[in-house]
Amino acid sequence: MGTTGHRPAAQVPAEADERVRQGRSAIKGILSWLRLTFTSGLTGAAVAALVVGVILERVPVFLSGGGVLLLFVLIGFVAGRLSPGPAEPPVTRTALARIEDLRATSGESADVPVEFRLTVAPEPEDGRSAYRVNVDQSVNLVDIPAYRPRGIAVVEYRPDEPWDVRIVTRPTPEWSRRAEAAEIDSAPEFTLVEKPGLSEGSWCVLVLVTFLAGAALVMLLFRGELFTSGGEAGSSSKQPSVTTSASVSVSRTFTTSTTVPGHSSSLLVLGRMRETVTELAERAGTSDVTAITIQERRMEIRGDSGRPPGETLHVQMLPYELFPALVREARTSLGVRSPKSWRIDVTPDSSTGPRVRVTVTGDEGTAHLDADATARVLERRPVGEEERG
Repeated sequence: MGTTGHRPAAQVPAEADERVRQGRSAIKGILSWLRLTFTSGLTGAAVAALVVGVILERVPVFLSGGGVLLLFVLIGFVAGRLSPGPAEPPVTRTALARIEDLRATSGESADVPVEFRLTVAPEPEDGRSAYRVNVDQSVNLVDIPAYRPRGIAVVEYRPDEPWDVRIVTRPTPEWSRRAEAAEIDSAPEFTLVEKPGLSEGSWCVLVLVTFLAGAALVMLLFRGELFTSGGEAGSSSKQPSVTTSASVSVSRTFTTSTTVPGHSSSLLVLGRMRETVTELAERAGTSDVTAITIQERRMEIRGDSGRPPGETLHVQMLPYELFPALVREARTSLGVRSPKSWRIDVTPDSSTGPRVRVTVTGDEGTAHLDADATARVLERRPVGEEERG
């Protein structure tokens, strides 16, 4: 029996049906992949929500994560209790196959795992051309001599999944006679069919990656509160950058400072100055201070409760969002070509209101500019004038 010959016209509808079945199988695989991705990602997000809810003491976040996990448990329990209906057995076809090669992988028992490389030659009425396939199957040690390269074996395969091939070790007498008399040509290498989709290891990696991605998404949503919470919790034992000193007599004086962690962090980031000064005011217990000093990653406030209101300033009344522009102007317009550091000093002025001074230092020297409470520049002192002053 050969692999060549004219195909009858009835094979054309059969090939069309086969393509439809393959398309349905591909769609089913994609839906399974999407379902697994969604489920594992949502599980990771739910676990992270539980942890975040406990750390931040946020009851809604904790309940959301616990609710999703509980819902998954209930779905799994109900699905396990439901008795599945009778499964329809897969449709199989019997055919002859040429053994291109075989190799026993190991053998410590009566059944030996063998890797077969086959050329499967379906019957003409099946509407499929001969193709190659790799099969792993256990064969009894006594039956191994019956299988040899270039020999003919009887196989069963699924038309909708042609890679699912099984060697029939006990064929019927009719198929045994056909196998003995048949001659099958080798199919080309490009006809090799393999099971589509991901392997078991790839599925495990996909589940792990999507689980971690879901957890990371929740952590990113609450990163500000988590990092602030962690910084405050460890400031007394690990962060010497936050210091508070107070002396009580007739009036209370205080100095409170903080350092922004991380070499890449800067108080010039939009919103960072206001957030930091609000935190310092909460630690000091008052928003009325006598001076504010801002550097690249450090902020300090000083206060004296004995000062009259005209000699203090309210920390929330300053335009911190405009201060980065003042720093850029001072670094570029005062003759300091290679600025190494900058500092903002804010002090109260009973006549004109808060006074903002931006000082820039570099290889050429020191320069500064003064601005009012609205960040309007009042005076510039370039490098030369600063040294003469």
